[in-house]
Amino acid sequence: MLPDLDSLALFVRAAEMKNLTRAAEASLITVPAASRRLALLEHQFKATLFERHSRGLELTPAGERLLLLAREVIASVHHMRAQMGNYARGQQSVLRVQGNTSAMTQFLPGDIAAFSADHPDVRVVLEECWSDDAVRKVRAGEVDLAVIVEGPDVSGLAVAPYRHDQLAAVMLADDPLAGQTGLVFADLLERDLVGLEGSSTLTRLLEAHAAELLRPMALRVQVRSFEAVCRAVEARLGIGVLPLAAARGLAGALGLAVVTLGDPWALRSMQLVMRTAPAPKSALGSLVACLRVLESGQPALAA
Repeated sequence: MLPDLDSLALFVRAAEMKNLTRAAEASLITVPAASRRLALLEHQFKATLFERHSRGLELTPAGERLLLLAREVIASVHHMRAQMGNYARGQQSVLRVQGNTSAMTQFLPGDIAAFSADHPDVRVVLEECWSDDAVRKVRAGEVDLAVIVEGPDVSGLAVAPYRHDQLAAVMLADDPLAGQTGLVFADLLERDLVGLEGSSTLTRLLEAHAAELLRPMALRVQVRSFEAVCRAVEARLGIGVLPLAAARGLAGALGLAVVTLGDPWALRSMQLVMRTAPAPKSALGSLVACLRVLESGQPALAA
């Protein structure tokens, strides 16, 4: 008997979360039912997939191998469903793209729209995601392309350069730092800061540079969006650090000042990340080529 897709999905969740209870909750089933499904998988494959410990689940070598294979099966099924669904819309290909918050707020939607206008037979499904999560989904085959800010481990993946973004401080217009020239990150470390939640690439970057300066970073407020950062700054809860283009777009309506950071590392590179380099004439290859052309400011080439 072949393993069913729901059991494989449960296995992948249990392997990633290392916890049966959380995997069962994510799968919307009870813990006993989840345990039975995993036991049935082990029976079907005649191999122990997990070592059970008080601290959670650990994969055995057989489990590690099944995790790779199960991710590929699930990704193939998702891709199959998406591809077949698009035939009803008269489209021949579907591409799953995840962009980090910085790319989604500044450049990516417009760039995808430009590609879609020239490629009506390709449907691009675009979602926002933290950079680390986007890379993980590329490795798992859940998405075709991740657009991230450099920093996450992309070893073994195909990577191409995309755009750059410049970091800037967002503050009240009457803040003493608002008129300062040559502002650097160290100048902000005596103040309360407003930032994205700790799993974001930007927050980890700021924490790392504060540590290099041997200075604490007083992150008073943590939120999930650039707009929420600006709202917290408007409420006088601290100073925010955001990509320059996004900051200017959001801060103007709130009467906030935006000051570019002069630190060399505040100019960040973005990357296009794929499992393997796409064929030039494929839908993904055409999308990557279009994004590269748009990034360089040259006119788009015909596919």
